[in-house]
Amino acid sequence: METAMETLAVQKDTARKVRAVRAVGTRAVLAELSGTQDVLALQALLLEKPLPGQLDILAAAETVLVKADSPASARRIAARLLQLDLTAPVQRGGELVVIDTVYDGEDLAEVGRLTGLGAEGVIAAHSGQVWTVAFAGFAPGFGYMVGENQQLEVPRRGSPRTAVPAGSVALAGNYSAVYPRRSPGGWQLIGRTDARMWDLDRDQPALAAPGHRVQFRPVRAAVTLAGRSVEEPGAPEPAGQDVTSGLRIVSPGMLSLVQDLGRHGHSGLGVSAAGALDRASLRRANRLVGNATSAAAVETVAGGLKVRAVRDQVLAVAGAPSRLTIESAPDSAGDTRHRTVPMATPFALLDGETLSLGAPHSGFRSYLAVRGGVDTAPVLGSRSTDTMSGIGPAPLAAGQVLAAGGEAESGVVGHPELQPEYPGTGVTVLDVVPGPRADWFDQAALDAFTGQDWSVLPQSNRVGMRLDGTPLQRSRQGELASEGTVAGAVQIPPEGLPVLFLADHPVTGGYPVIAVVVDTQLDLAAQVPIGGRIRFRWTESDPNLAPASPDATPEPAGTEHATPDEEVSN
Repeated sequence: METAMETLAVQKDTARKVRAVRAVGTRAVLAELSGTQDVLALQALLLEKPLPGQLDILAAAETVLVKADSPASARRIAARLLQLDLTAPVQRGGELVVIDTVYDGEDLAEVGRLTGLGAEGVIAAHSGQVWTVAFAGFAPGFGYMVGENQQLEVPRRGSPRTAVPAGSVALAGNYSAVYPRRSPGGWQLIGRTDARMWDLDRDQPALAAPGHRVQFRPVRAAVTLAGRSVEEPGAPEPAGQDVTSGLRIVSPGMLSLVQDLGRHGHSGLGVSAAGALDRASLRRANRLVGNATSAAAVETVAGGLKVRAVRDQVLAVAGAPSRLTIESAPDSAGDTRHRTVPMATPFALLDGETLSLGAPHSGFRSYLAVRGGVDTAPVLGSRSTDTMSGIGPAPLAAGQVLAAGGEAESGVVGHPELQPEYPGTGVTVLDVVPGPRADWFDQAALDAFTGQDWSVLPQSNRVGMRLDGTPLQRSRQGELASEGTVAGAVQIPPEGLPVLFLADHPVTGGYPVIAVVVDTQLDLAAQVPIGGRIRFRWTESDPNLAPASPDATPEPAGTEHATPDEEVSN
């Protein structure tokens, strides 16, 4: 691996600016740019000199998404983005990554025909230039690389493959990429490599991160790196079989996962935040047992979870209300006793006792906290399971033992707390603000979006809630270039049925976002059960969030706004 300095500059005399800024919910904005070079320039500027309140950025084909720590910061960032000059050269270090490649892809001949270069010409053109990783997306370690010329511009395949092997070197549009894991895909395959594009054992998991330069080097046979396959690693081994204090999983129920408040700040690597879907319930359960509110706990759906204490433990369950039953360890005669404990109240689970969570009376997700927190190895700063990317602990399995850690921050447990009402069989109303692509729909479609009840389909999961109802029609034809998105975004695929993104959503999406659920109601959305109904309601959008004119004057850095939703979400 070699190191060099890279200069990203726009070679024009006139100033280059952000074309427009669109609100994405209340805590993020989307900067629209004229092309890839401006995307690279803005990304470099924001990495070099973050704006006040900037939490994370995500570059895409024609946009840069900026996440903020509050609605007030989002307003200030929107104004400042429009004032940035993208013509000034931006110096940044860019590592040169050399990737040994066997050019024997299934689509090599077809790419040769489409470009008129022939197979050998494609190999020469691909390996004879330096590619720059412009942005990441689709999957962790999947970097969209732009070349030095347009010789290899080709369309995606007409019919995507259901499974592309890990390590496949591919082309689509003006981009090249390497598939880091086996996954569906429609790019043209021209070769393969044994290079591990994503490896959590490295300090920098992505071999080629945004800003890196990449040189593909032709080889006759794939090199096996230390005997390791490029295929994605298997599921993590069940943890804690030799744990001396914690919880043994007797039954995981339908689905139980370890979750905390998520891994933020890694969307540029293609990694979503993940974390508890109902953040308030996670915090409540942790408070009750004396933990830091961000400690890892168990998120479980629809009841059925059973855990047995390994040594005496202090627990609390918050979230979807259900019957909590404790069965004692057998006495000398083999008899057991049963008792119930209340929700949102700390209680002891003595060594050998078993706690069972019944089916929720309302809501969908419950959170089980153990004093000290669930102790698993952090990945990118979080213990959360990301079901889409496979990062974090595997789903809990019978027989597994979760260790209780040392994250108790109080010498005492908390007082019992009142819980909010949770969604049942009725209609749950969610407040939304217009999405960045609401202009892809006419007024009739916007009225239909809020004028009907949407049913939550069984295909819903932590990635997104799939909704059923009367399909919405777009008023604009064509395809939308992939762009950054957020939890709470409501995408409308071509069939017209909404998908509400949740915590494990892909960091980029290619369908228009008609609306975004306000951040303060994402916990409520996460508790709507399968078969439940949702009605969306427009809430007043802040006209100052995205200034319409590039001549708007940015506010001074110290300007503060008194807003009712100023609380920062973790």
